[in-house]
Order: sequence, then structure tokens, then C-alpha cells
Amino acid sequence: MTSAPSAGRGTILVINGPNLNLLGTREPEKYGTSTLADVEQLAADAAAAHGFAVQCVQSNHEGVLLDAIHAARETAVGIVINAGAFTHTSVALRDALAAVQLPAVEVHITNVHQREEFRHHSYLSGVCAAVIVGAGVTGYRLAVEYLAEVL
Repeated sequence: MTSAPSAGRGTILVINGPNLNLLGTREPEKYGTSTLADVEQLAADAAAAHGFAVQCVQSNHEGVLLDAIHAARETAVGIVINAGAFTHTSVALRDALAAVQLPAVEVHITNVHQREEFRHHSYLSGVCAAVIVGAGVTGYRLAVEYLAEVL
């Protein structure tokens, strides 16, 4: 999904990792009932309100996410990323975010610090400008608004 910028300020890449394609049906007591399409529209609306477009990418494959981050060097001005479980396992995603040198915001729908111990560590947080956890899908809007502010 891509939205046209209303003022041409650039494109924000919104990345969703593994299992986020199941939003709306996957453990709704934890993740709510909003679908991935709802999340993408929420991000697009927030971006458009600030003159930005969004490009949304979701994949269950780490390499696809790495390729999207690498391509963002030429196509985006910032990144919103919910890497799902890759947050806690992927040095490669961390290195890619550091390499592209774009402001990034890490988002988690749930409060990962209230969950299993292995979810408390993020490889991405150290290279992200901000981290939003536990705000539900509203976190995506907050992430886009943060990027609009700093850009």
C-alpha cells in the first residue's frame, strides 16, 4: 500500500514483520481486532495529515524486510518498524537500520515488558530514535507523528 503525499515531504516506510499479516484474527485479546489493512490506513492517514506518503511492507521473511530497509535509502525519509519476533533475534535488521541512517521508530502493539522475558530485549531499540510499546495500533499513528515532528 502506498499513499500520495499531500505536500510532497517524502515517504515514510512502514514495516511489519512476521505474523502481523494475521492482525485482526491472531490473539485478539492481545493484539486487538484491527487488521493489517486497518493499521496501514491509520499510518497513511497520519502521514497524509503531515504531508507525507507511506509505503507499507509486511513479510514473514527476514530478507524481504532487509531489502525494504536497504531500498529505503533511496525512497524514504523515515521508517516505522514493527519487526515482530525479529525484534528479539535479528542483528541483521539492527545493522540494516543503522546502515541506512534514516530516523526510525520501533513500534510494538503490546507492552513487550509485560510479556515473556525473552521479549524484553530488542536488538532494534538502540538504533531507533524512539520506541513505542503497548499503545495498541495507535502506536503506528504516534510513530508517524513523531517522525513528522523530527523531519
